[in-house]
Amino acid sequence: MAYAVHFAVSVLACYLATQALAASTWTWRSPRVAIVCWQAVGLALGLSAIGLPMALGVVTYDRSTGSALLALGTDLAHGTLPAGLGAVHLGLVGVGVGIGAVLLTTTVRSVHAAVRAQRRHRDLLTLVARRDPEVPGALVLDHPSAAAYCLPGVKPRVVVSVGTLSLLDRAELEAVLAHERAHAQERHDLVLLPFTALCRALPWFRWVRDAHERVALLVEMRADDKARELHAEVPLAGALRRFAAAGHRVTPAGALGVGDRDLDVRVQRLLAANRPPRVIGAIALTVATTLVALPISLFLS
Repeated sequence: MAYAVHFAVSVLACYLATQALAASTWTWRSPRVAIVCWQAVGLALGLSAIGLPMALGVVTYDRSTGSALLALGTDLAHGTLPAGLGAVHLGLVGVGVGIGAVLLTTTVRSVHAAVRAQRRHRDLLTLVARRDPEVPGALVLDHPSAAAYCLPGVKPRVVVSVGTLSLLDRAELEAVLAHERAHAQERHDLVLLPFTALCRALPWFRWVRDAHERVALLVEMRADDKARELHAEVPLAGALRRFAAAGHRVTPAGALGVGDRDLDVRVQRLLAANRPPRVIGAIALTVATTLVALPISLFLS
C-alpha cells in the first residue's frame, strides 16, 4: 500500500507543480528551463497515473511495483495467484495498462497526424511556393495575408508570404526568419507533441489544455530569444507589432508560426531588460527532476 500512496502523492505533486508553473512569470524570463520543467512534470504525471492503479492491484505482493508486476506475470503464466489477489486487483492492473495504452496510442496518433499534415503541406509547397533571392533559405508563398512559419521535419521549410514581405522591413524580416529557423533547429514540434497527445487523451481536463497553451507560448518565447541573440530585440518586437496590427495570419496545421500566440505579451517581454532567474530556475529543475525520479524509483526499487 505504501507504493500506491507514494504514487498518489506523486500525482498530487505533479498537479500542484503544473498550477505553480502556469501561475509563474519567471518562466517567461527563462523559457528553455521552463520547457524542461513542463516536460519533466508531464512525464512524471504520466508514469504516476499508470503506476497508481497498478500499485493498488499488486499490493498483495508487498514489493516494488515493477517487481510485483513481474511476479504477477509469472504467477499468471503458471495459473496460480497468491491468496487475497482477486478480480478487483487484476482489474486495477488492467486500468494501469489501459492508461499506458491510451497515452501511447494518442502519442502515436499525434505523430501520425502531424507527419501527415506536414507531408501534405510540403507537397503543396512544391506546387505553389517559390524561391526568392531576396529571401535566401526560405520559400515565398504568393498570399496577401501576413504569414511566416516553419514546417518542421527531417528537412524543415521556412515559409513567408508575399504579405509578410510587404509588411516588414529588412531587419524585421531577418529577425522573423531567425525565429522560424530556431523552431526548426530545436525541434519545437517534438517539444509540443507530448502535450498535444495529452490533450487528445484527456480532453475534458482544462488544466491539460492550459499546459499545452503554456508550453506553446514558451516555445515561441524561446524562438524569440534565439532570434534576438542574432538580430537584437527591437527588429523582432517591431515585426511582432506589425503582425498584431495585420490581424489575420495564416499558419497551416503541423507548422509553427511567428505570429500565432500572445503577440503583445511577447513584445513587452522582448523590450523588458529582465535577466534569467538562475536561482529560481535551478530550484524548479531540481523539483522537476525529483518528480520524475519518484515514479521511476517506485517501479524499480
